[in-house]
Amino acid sequence: MTKDNPILAPATLVAIDIAKYRHEVLIEAPGRARRRRLTVLSTKADYDRLVEALAAYTGPVLIGLEATGDYHRGLAYHLLSAGFELRLVSSVALARTREALHNGWDKNDPKDAQVILHMLRIGATQRYVDRECQEFRVGPLR
Repeated sequence: MTKDNPILAPATLVAIDIAKYRHEVLIEAPGRARRRRLTVLSTKADYDRLVEALAAYTGPVLIGLEATGDYHRGLAYHLLSAGFELRLVSSVALARTREALHNGWDKNDPKDAQVILHMLRIGATQRYVDRECQEFRVGPLR
């Protein structure tokens, strides 16, 4: 006998292209025609601003990011502590998908955020887990 897989409410998809000093964020909310674009600096004030902006969306929020060196750790920790669900996108898969979608190898941060969003939509991601952050998780997942 098979299990029922309930259809979840449409989630707000958030793609974050990680860089050393600033991150490009692309937000796609269900039922809205336009995507929202943000640039987040690697500061606590900007991380708090991003958490506030994401908390304003109703329903689940699913965040995808590409791990770049260790630059993703601070933002990922902040988002996990706020109760959001994170997904990791493979760098190799991102590069191959970008080449296939845009018919070339050239890249930039906004284009990578679009590709991460596409990979979130099709489910080509892995669940992001940070053992250090799990001990300090506050509240339920959003």
